[in-house]
Amino acid sequence: MSKDPEEKLAEGTLISHLLELRDRLIRCCIAVAVVFVPCMSFANDLFTYVAKPLMDKLPHGNTLIATTVMSPFLTPFKTAFFIAVLIAMPYVLYQLWAFVAPGLYRHEKRFAVPLLASSIILFYAGITFAYFVVFPVMFAFFASTTPPGVSMMPDIGSYLDFLVKMFFAFGVAFEVPIAVVLLVSTGIVRIEKLKSNRGYVLIGTFVIAALITPPDVVSQSVMAVPMYALYEAGILMAGMMSSGKGKATEAKGDDGKQGA
Repeated sequence: MSKDPEEKLAEGTLISHLLELRDRLIRCCIAVAVVFVPCMSFANDLFTYVAKPLMDKLPHGNTLIATTVMSPFLTPFKTAFFIAVLIAMPYVLYQLWAFVAPGLYRHEKRFAVPLLASSIILFYAGITFAYFVVFPVMFAFFASTTPPGVSMMPDIGSYLDFLVKMFFAFGVAFEVPIAVVLLVSTGIVRIEKLKSNRGYVLIGTFVIAALITPPDVVSQSVMAVPMYALYEAGILMAGMMSSGKGKATEAKGDDGKQGA
């Protein structure tokens, strides 16, 4: 049974999309591999750098330890890989954007490009905030609460897992303004509703921080407070965009009246 021309066209289009997706995924893997090679050459130095916030707060004479035979090799190896992914992430997101962009309308592209760039910047800002602000406060608190007679000597593998989890958590948390802008711009939620629910959002940020961060008030606060501040920033950004759209609509309406 022969296929209809429309079915053949749809099948050919699907195959071409899959081939393009494969090519772009290969490019992403190559980009990560290219960045990973030099990172692997400095794997131990990179791990020392990411472990610095904890090592600076350890009691005098205490160090990080490796509790498994492979940890001295695998932990720096994974550190180099994660850093390579972070460095190559803008190129990876560009490849994904290039795959999706042809299917978007012109006004959607104008709206999506700034949001994509802002989301990348905010994600890196979250990681930077966690490393330079949150970790020193958090680790100092943990070190100060160590019971007498107990040596604080964390395992390097456990520390790296904790580090990646916190980096991801803060990177995603800093995307709150983007989420707010998307909710308002798509009409799912009105700005007035977001403003009236500030109290619930404040409680929700502390609940989320309690689930993600270690079970102490300091860690929860240093995550929940910036999240709520970013929520307010998202409302402000959405309000500015809405007012800009309103002025543009009024200008078009005036032009139409003058033309009539």
